Amino acid sequence: MANIKSQIKRNRQNEKRRIKNRVYRGAARTAVKKSRAAFGTNSLEPSKAAVLEAISLLDKAAQKGILHKNNAARRKSRLMKRLVALAPTMTQAAAPVEETPVEAEVVKKPARRTTRTTKTTKTTKTAKTTKTTRTTKKTAKE
Repeated sequence: MANIKSQIKRNRQNEKRRIKNRVYRGAARTAVKKSRAAFGTNSLEPSKAAVLEAISLLDKAAQKGILHKNNAARRKSRLMKRLVALAPTMTQAAAPVEETPVEAEVVKKPARRTTRTTKTTKTTKTAKTTKTTRTTKKTAKE
């Protein structure tokens, strides 16, 4: 048991927050369990509804800071992966139709020529160092 006044107050605050957070965390966990159970029925519509409900509750929990955003994202990703595996025909039907490619104009860029320049600088009285730098020049070929 804490003896310091500020720590006693902090303990009271933590307990209140824990009780409030349990509602959102428990609802998210229950929704995830229901959606996993819906996958067992191998029917698309109930599974999809359960997954959307779970995603909504996971987002709420992450928004309130009860779950870390990456934790919620990971759980949502796993649910969506199972939902897509349940309905492979649905994803194939929703694929975009290929369009014929349009010929694009080819634009030639001017050639670049690289030159080397050497600079001598004095760092101390006795030592000399040389720096090699590269500069690029545009040359117009027309």
